[in-house]
Amino acid sequence: MKVNYFNRTKIKTEEIKKTLNHVFSFIDDDKSMNIVFVSNKKIHEMNLYFRNIDRPTDVLSFEEDDIESLGDIFISLEKAQEQSVAYGHSFLREVAFLAVHGYLHLKGYDHMTKEEEQIMIDKQEEILKKAGLERK
Repeated sequence: MKVNYFNRTKIKTEEIKKTLNHVFSFIDDDKSMNIVFVSNKKIHEMNLYFRNIDRPTDVLSFEEDDIESLGDIFISLEKAQEQSVAYGHSFLREVAFLAVHGYLHLKGYDHMTKEEEQIMIDKQEEILKKAGLERK
């Protein structure tokens, strides 16, 4: 799987990209996708514009109707940092979780019902476990 990264923050992302490349190396997919790292301010604006929700979120995914690309994933690195502290795991694990979560949305998974949510959680944890980033 080919992942293109775009950093729209002042945070250095080399280690993040290395971690995500490792995670996505366990996924066999011919399509590419873009991951864009953004601030809370930017993702807040996007969340309001696209979802009419007036607060920052952690990850947004936008499917692409393209034969070569799955779409775009936007991750707030600030929100990932906040959540890593709140959930008691590493920042890199949180960013990887959000990237996998976004990827699964691009693949058509959702969590609107309890059953869908459990399927998505199981798939996320399966991918993260293969990469050695399981929940502790």
